[in-house]
Amino acid sequence: MEWIKALNSIFWGWLVAGVLLSCGLFFTVRLKLPQVRYFTKLISNLRSANSAEGGVTGFGALCAAVGSEVGTGSLVGVATALASGGPGAIFWMWITAVFGMPIMFSEAVLGQLFRVRNEDGTYRGGPAYYMEKGLHSRILPILFSVSLIVGIGCIYVMIQSNSIAASITGVSAISPILAGVCLMVFVALVIFGGIKRLSEVASYIVPFMAVAYVLLALIVVISHLDAFAAMVVLIVKSAFGFGQVAGGIAGYTVQEAFRYGVARGLFSNDAGNGTTPGMHASANVKHPVNQGLSGMLGVFTTTIVVCSCTAFCILLSGELGNGQTGIQLTQAAFATSFGEFGKWIVFLAMFLFGYTTLLADIYYGEVNMRWLFPHGGKGMIKGYRVASCCLIVLGAILPVSSLWELADFCGAFLVFFNVIALLGLSKYVAFVLKDYQKKRETQAHPCWDYETDVIVQYENRKKE
Repeated sequence: MEWIKALNSIFWGWLVAGVLLSCGLFFTVRLKLPQVRYFTKLISNLRSANSAEGGVTGFGALCAAVGSEVGTGSLVGVATALASGGPGAIFWMWITAVFGMPIMFSEAVLGQLFRVRNEDGTYRGGPAYYMEKGLHSRILPILFSVSLIVGIGCIYVMIQSNSIAASITGVSAISPILAGVCLMVFVALVIFGGIKRLSEVASYIVPFMAVAYVLLALIVVISHLDAFAAMVVLIVKSAFGFGQVAGGIAGYTVQEAFRYGVARGLFSNDAGNGTTPGMHASANVKHPVNQGLSGMLGVFTTTIVVCSCTAFCILLSGELGNGQTGIQLTQAAFATSFGEFGKWIVFLAMFLFGYTTLLADIYYGEVNMRWLFPHGGKGMIKGYRVASCCLIVLGAILPVSSLWELADFCGAFLVFFNVIALLGLSKYVAFVLKDYQKKRETQAHPCWDYETDVIVQYENRKKE
């Protein structure tokens, strides 16, 4: 484990952050500030995006994707970032989100362009699929798929389970293993129903839990309104090494704020690590750009809105520096405003957030298992789902610190492999966005020709 920690200190010290922010800057410039130009259309896009055909709706895919993003990273990850990197880590989470929006846009578009149809009429896709079909590579998607199955399909599943079990044991006397078994049952009821059932469940849970959590956080902010401005100043100053002693918070460096802010920012919104394209690929929308805009909305909602709510509640509570971290720190923060009921609020949020994330993480592993073993059949997928249920129980009783190190380790490789593909396929993202813009001049709701390969359309357009 020590060698993994040593590599993580290199990866997440500056390397991964530099790669992600550089990639975000590249797409921001190449796509001409899509996070700014289309920001006002992110909500209205949801009403016009869905195709007339059946399958998974764009809204359902978005909810499932956001459900995977608004999970442990929004409660546990933020608390961990604050405890390890100080208030300045939140600033770098925001920066990660701003530059992560065009990355997520590109991932969602590519997921749509290079997807394949399932036997039941739904679609599957993601980085392994656009690496193979777009880059004509075999080695890169193999490396990515293995990293995702291990990192997301196994390790992240155990992290989610551990965090949910910890939130339960924080408010009741129930044993972690019993909590894990109960959680496993709830997960099994959905994952054995496929992507359509997952998206339907997420469509009900995600909007409710996000709105409820934000409203409760607003109550905390309003009750501490006199300290809000000072808190924002502290976040910005701490990000650059100024005012670290303010409020009794000391000992954090700029490097720690940068490392944990970017690492947990990525964990909260998944921009750049190649997980959520698998969910966005399943959406049956009129144009790939429709789902790209939904992807940007997901990043904004997850990090700028929900993660900020958690951070504000912790900082305004004065609990940072009390020796706690993870879900316990978040529960302690809410308890200062809502009493013991605050711990139950965090438990319910953690259960719903973590539950939808678990469902999505298992689905991401499944999609890449199907790419890695295309002739494995239904038996292999069922076996993977059963194994995932066992990991949920196992994760509930394992120490979480070592799991976080393994998650960061696998996450770094996912970023490296995926960014190579994103940059190599960026011309198709730009091409599709131009197609959308051109059609918008004559069509209220632009439609994409999904029957013709994007590479063929791109080459034909070049000849015109």
